[in-house]
Amino acid sequence: MVSKSLYLKAGKAADIPSGSGRFLYRLFEIIPGALAWITIIGIFIASRFAPLGASIFIIAFDIYWLFKTIFLSIHLRLGYGKMREHMHIDWLAKLSDLPAHRYAKEIGVERWDDVWHLVIRPFYKEPYEVLHASFASLVEQRYPHEKMIVVIGVEERAGSEALAIAERITAEFKGKFFRLIVAVHPADVPGELAGKGSNETYAARRAKEEVIDPLGIPYERIMVSSLDIDTVLPPDYFAILTYHFLTAAKPHRSSYQPIPVYNNNVWETPAFARVVAVSGTFWQTMQQARPERLATFSSHSMPFKALVEMDFWNVNIVSEDSRIFWKSLMFYDGDYRTVPLYYPVYLDANVGPNVWATVKNVYKQQRRWGWGVENVPYMLYGFLQNRAIPRRRKLYYAFNQLDGFWSWGTNAFIIFFLGWLPVWLGSEAFGTTPLAYNLPRFTRWIMTASMIGMITSAIYSLRLLPPRPKGHPFRKYAWMALQWLLLPVTIIFFGSVPGLEAQTRLMLGRYMGFWVTPKFRSSSKSEIIPVHSK
Repeated sequence: MVSKSLYLKAGKAADIPSGSGRFLYRLFEIIPGALAWITIIGIFIASRFAPLGASIFIIAFDIYWLFKTIFLSIHLRLGYGKMREHMHIDWLAKLSDLPAHRYAKEIGVERWDDVWHLVIRPFYKEPYEVLHASFASLVEQRYPHEKMIVVIGVEERAGSEALAIAERITAEFKGKFFRLIVAVHPADVPGELAGKGSNETYAARRAKEEVIDPLGIPYERIMVSSLDIDTVLPPDYFAILTYHFLTAAKPHRSSYQPIPVYNNNVWETPAFARVVAVSGTFWQTMQQARPERLATFSSHSMPFKALVEMDFWNVNIVSEDSRIFWKSLMFYDGDYRTVPLYYPVYLDANVGPNVWATVKNVYKQQRRWGWGVENVPYMLYGFLQNRAIPRRRKLYYAFNQLDGFWSWGTNAFIIFFLGWLPVWLGSEAFGTTPLAYNLPRFTRWIMTASMIGMITSAIYSLRLLPPRPKGHPFRKYAWMALQWLLLPVTIIFFGSVPGLEAQTRLMLGRYMGFWVTPKFRSSSKSEIIPVHSK
């Protein structure tokens, strides 16, 4: 057995000290990509040599896809309804009405405003306008600012211009919080991957050494929020976070996940990029309605006590936002969970200075998100090493993760491309059968019936829109609905293709580095108006 401290820090197979351990971890790295490619290649082979069996599989899969679409549409409705409900609650009033006995014992506070918030903002080369909007939303928080410690995590490798922007922000917002500090993360640290995980870990350690420890603030009373630099918060974010922290069944064994809504710049974004961005929001909304399988993603919050005990985020991986959940699950022997907040935070949709740049940026971002598959071997290897985690819980997570990445890389291909293969590749004898005649018709019928998901997406995407800025005609609302006709294209070329590439890279041992999503703001862009004001 490998010690827990070693495998919890693993980024890839080479980080496992024993030869047998490295072989096993490497095998687990191969599994997701192998499953996807076996499925795709297998359908081609079966369509040529066993068209009847391939046709039955495709029909069964089409029916599964239809029911899955209905199932997810229901969860989208539930998650969206809960989010709208939470957006209309006065969370400070709820905190004030919360009996002290509900939280005093485990967290060690006598008043709800004894809870501190450490806010970490990792920053690379994003423009000043992005930082200003995100920090302005911190100032608008209704939670007491004297209990907020804010850290700007600047990358040294970003150069003097980035440091100048951080200093400008510090000068503008000085005195608005209990403490605002700049942490310059050194470049080329041995053992680190240049990315968000190493940046936010350095920033959190600086806050601990410079503020938290000297003042003797108990770790049990601190919540830490790692927020992407473009994250704009509604005014009650820290209030609802504090409420859920104080009322959670196990507050220090839980992360807290808001819903990322990618609409800061949605009116400035090409249609295909909007569809991809809003699809990401919808997926996270659906996941909130299924908390038993919810992991942390993008901007998230968690107890500082747990973060210190685990030695912060991993510094040698790309997908640190989700890895911290799996690391917590392993560290606490399965006794960890993610609490859904059903509450939005607002981020930028991916956009570039022109359409082609936007295409490349969207693809690279989706591929980076697809690289979350690196958590699969980490999880499977950790489950084998940690016998304290209940077997049923291991099987549940293993199946869901493998099924999720398999679906990501294959489902769109099966629905939109591979369903016709038995007719095209099958023998002449099969081509004359009623099944061969009806297979394309049945597939088209299923695709048509599945449009319920497209219609649902169009409806909720319009409801999520912020107010229309000046310069955008009213008729653009119609295009905002019709854009969902692009879904079959986006789900393939900005879904399955980058997802399959990420799995293939992991399978072949071609590990990815961290790609920072460029933030572009049009000079004509109006101010950001999040949907919480509607």
